Amino acid sequence: MSTDDVLAAASKIVDDFGNHRTADYFAGFAADATFMFYTHTERLDSRAAYEALWVKWESEDGFKVHGCRSSNQLVQLIGADAAVFTHLVSSDIEFAGEVSTVEERETIVFAKVSGHWLAVHEHLSPNSPS
Repeated sequence: MSTDDVLAAASKIVDDFGNHRTADYFAGFAADATFMFYTHTERLDSRAAYEALWVKWESEDGFKVHGCRSSNQLVQLIGADAAVFTHLVSSDIEFAGEVSTVEERETIVFAKVSGHWLAVHEHLSPNSPS
């Protein structure tokens, strides 16, 4: 096991998100993954709950992702089957016809499931200058 495998899984999630490949993006998460977003009031307790929120964003808010860049990446391996990935993420997001760049800090917890790394938790916070 190496950090390269975790980085590859994280890179795929970032690339799929950045290209608004919704099905591929969600395939990187376990069905029972949890999500904490500072822009949403409650924890999402499953991938299905996040998928439903995504559809709501698209239909009600005109949500679309136009790009995503990852930097300052770190992988911390925890035994043979778990890893924590942290990075800074810069995303070009459209809401209601306006595209803006959002700067965030993100943590993704990965678990090795049937030989593949799947995200089991994602946490986003704003990356505000201090």
